[in-house]
Amino acid sequence: MATSPSGLLLIDKPAAHTSHDVVARTRRLAGTRKVGHAGTLDPMATGLLILGLESSTRLLTYVVGCDKEYTATIRLGQSSSTDDAEGELSAVASEDDLRGVDQRSIEQRMLELTGEIEQVPSTVSAIKVDGKRAYARVRAGEHVELAARQVTVSEFELDALRRTNEHVDVDVRVACSSGTYVRALARDIGAALGVGGHLTRLRRTRIGPFSVRDAAALDGLVVADRIIAPADAARSLFPTVNLDDARARALGHGQRIDSEGFPAADGPIAAIAQHNRLIGLVEVRGSTARSLVNFPDDERNPL
Repeated sequence: MATSPSGLLLIDKPAAHTSHDVVARTRRLAGTRKVGHAGTLDPMATGLLILGLESSTRLLTYVVGCDKEYTATIRLGQSSSTDDAEGELSAVASEDDLRGVDQRSIEQRMLELTGEIEQVPSTVSAIKVDGKRAYARVRAGEHVELAARQVTVSEFELDALRRTNEHVDVDVRVACSSGTYVRALARDIGAALGVGGHLTRLRRTRIGPFSVRDAAALDGLVVADRIIAPADAARSLFPTVNLDDARARALGHGQRIDSEGFPAADGPIAAIAQHNRLIGLVEVRGSTARSLVNFPDDERNPL
């Protein structure tokens, strides 16, 4: 079997698929076990899932920490044991309580949840509690309490509002830091309004510089046609420097090199050699640069 190419894949995950389902299918299509993803999406969610193949799985650590953007629908009038439509739903709020839920009151609660906030994650999140995922403990019948953590919601916009006798459905757009739970925002808005709330739709539209508009559908996926070369992916994520053969070779062997010509940067810099090859991610200290992560010269034969 030909060697799988290294790089990143942007996938538009369909509903009713787990992130592991997408990884498993991509492994079969690419003919490699070395496939990972940069942040899960729940089965009910759709949208951008970023996969790394071969040595490019080393880039996923940096992708995970990027800010993200979502569109979602929040249903006000019922809470859920999982903060989304897949959980056990509470009784519907009374019509009198729902009458008091208007656009102005909703936008006020959204404003209160914009900026740096303290958020308690959903109890069915993937956060580990004493070495075990919170959702696994909940499914085993355990009572789980998670500590609040600071997250940033940079944009929280109301796009549309639809009202019935039993619910108020609110379409929103959320731009936020990594680690923010949109379903927790739905829960907290519903709680603040006194009617309960949960998420009925979630679509991830952006992770850092990568957009779902550039993602491939899972059905009919041809990996070789859609993969983003490691150097091209790194250019989207980091400042870059082009190295001559001598410095590229030295860096690849773990040596420090002079930092002449390197851009000023607070974080990693992508070092790229001839033929668009990603050598590694480096940091500059004074007049020298050293490698943080090296990338082997993966064979890039066609699948």
